[in-house]
Amino acid sequence: MKTEVLKSIKKTEEEYRQQVEKAKAEREQIIANARFEADNQVAKATAVADEYTKKRLADARNDAAKKRAQIVEEGKHQASLLKEKGRKRMNEAVSLLVERFKERVHVTA
Repeated sequence: MKTEVLKSIKKTEEEYRQQVEKAKAEREQIIANARFEADNQVAKATAVADEYTKKRLADARNDAAKKRAQIVEEGKHQASLLKEKGRKRMNEAVSLLVERFKERVHVTA
């Protein structure tokens, strides 16, 4: 009877030890899977962030190019207006220049 009780206790201890080992192995597998999943999520998040950054940079470059083109166009328009204004006043400027030149050399027409 004592030997049967001891065998039963040893058998129960062995079963318990096996359950503990199995639980430890399962825990390690769960931890490994969680780490793997976390790494995948980090990689996905990094890829999404990189793509977002590239898109924002491209948008910013496009906006800057549009603003630059607009500024250049406005500058060309202003230059055109100034040239036209200068052409319209060319005769007046030449007359004034000739008049002032005559005054300097004291010549009368």
